[in-house]
Amino acid sequence: MFLRKVIWICPLLALQCTPSAPAPGNTTEAPAASASGATSGNTAPVTPLAQASAVPIAPLSEGARTEDERNTIAVFRAASPSTVYVTQTRVVVDDYAGTMEEVPAGSGSGFVWDAQGHVITNYHVVEKAQSVLVTFQNQKTYPAKVVGVEPRKDVAVLKVDAPEAVLVPTRLPKHIDLEVGEKTIAIGNPFGLDHTLTTGVISALGRQVQGIGNVTIRDMIQTDAAINPGNSGGPLLDSSGQLIGMNTMIYSRTGSSAGIGFAVPVSTISRVVPQIIKNGKADQLGIGVNVDPLQQIERRFGIHGVVVRAVIAGSPAERSGLQGIQRTPQGFVLGDVIVAIDDHVVDNFDDLYSAVDAHKPGDKVEVKLRRGDNLVTAKVEVIVLP
Repeated sequence: MFLRKVIWICPLLALQCTPSAPAPGNTTEAPAASASGATSGNTAPVTPLAQASAVPIAPLSEGARTEDERNTIAVFRAASPSTVYVTQTRVVVDDYAGTMEEVPAGSGSGFVWDAQGHVITNYHVVEKAQSVLVTFQNQKTYPAKVVGVEPRKDVAVLKVDAPEAVLVPTRLPKHIDLEVGEKTIAIGNPFGLDHTLTTGVISALGRQVQGIGNVTIRDMIQTDAAINPGNSGGPLLDSSGQLIGMNTMIYSRTGSSAGIGFAVPVSTISRVVPQIIKNGKADQLGIGVNVDPLQQIERRFGIHGVVVRAVIAGSPAERSGLQGIQRTPQGFVLGDVIVAIDDHVVDNFDDLYSAVDAHKPGDKVEVKLRRGDNLVTAKVEVIVLP
């Protein structure tokens, strides 16, 4: 019995230990591999790795899409008629040839505000334009006039005489309750390409970005939805197709989208646009003092804060006892310097504008002043400046 076991085991050991080259005098050949890759013995066939991992994918049924895809498609279809392409032209004079020619000078996007033909875009899209053209989804182009602008918010309102059928207003939210992580959908005309869509999320809220009007635009929306040149002025929408902002700028060293884009919030747009439509300009809030936005006196003498150059007669500032620069026989005497509004430190004009602009007409603010060597506090009412 022991010998029988040895006889059966030894051939197996010999088979496993056989070297790749036959030993001298050994004429036994290894079993030939078949065309399918299997050997002639009891060895199992070897399946190539590529064949093993190639799992067939069943085709999707017709119209099958994820819920997110269906939502994006629906929003694009609903919002595309409201999104427009804005181009501006300027007159170029050739002094040598004695000719004048109107040439394209920039382009951007915009969106329809109402059925009366008002279109909203960025101020920098139409800045210094001689004429403005608005192209709708049906590729019909109409001349537009600039109703008014608010450079400090980078907002411009245009007016076109277009058929009512193409004037599809953008949906405005009844309640604004944004959250970081919400889906964002940007529609515009980047690089002049017609109606391009990008998606992303709200990356951050409450950003403060230096605007074209040399003051900070507050409460900006940051998104990672691609915003490229030509997207400026286009709508930024949520998953319900409602306007949450206006695509305005990107932070990029190359000029292309780097995943950090900013949009003027719909809360600012909803406040400023009706004022421009009604009065041709946005309301400027103040407390009734004249100041220098360039701050020439402050820069020259190294003054921190905003110098009150004059107090408007009959204004809340005058009633609260604020003092401007006084002229005396000995020369000019500095009056009050605004150093804070409520809890907001005022180092420059931008700080003062932002602090007052956060209020509504009729609000009372606590103005902290440096008067000579003393600190003075006064309660002053916020008003709409004439």
